[in-house]
Amino acid sequence: QVQLVESGGGLVQAGGSLRLSCSASSNIDPYYTMSWYRQAPGQERELVAFVTAGGLTDYPSSVKGRFFISRDDAQNTVSLQMNDLKSEDTGVYYCHAKSAFSTFWGQGTQVTVSS
Repeated sequence: QVQLVESGGGLVQAGGSLRLSCSASSNIDPYYTMSWYRQAPGQERELVAFVTAGGLTDYPSSVKGRFFISRDDAQNTVSLQMNDLKSEDTGVYYCHAKSAFSTFWGQGTQVTVSS
């Protein structure tokens, strides 16, 4: 069982930056794909970034060029650098770990962008 704990959320003005971190309670299997999702009020949870075991990353067009995901398996952490934040980036951000056999979610961290 892997527990994921997010941190780094908060209130920021539009155009600002935040860096989210996700710490795992035990070693992250290097075969896990690590992702960040977000959920705005009344909206479905959506993927905003992922990084594969091989280091491949991808982002939806809504955040591409502004958000950057990175992983440090030695430190059991995954980070999300968010730049040029917009009001539509507001939501609860969740860390996610997935392998062929298991999936884990963090409890989420709130990001609020004021315009």
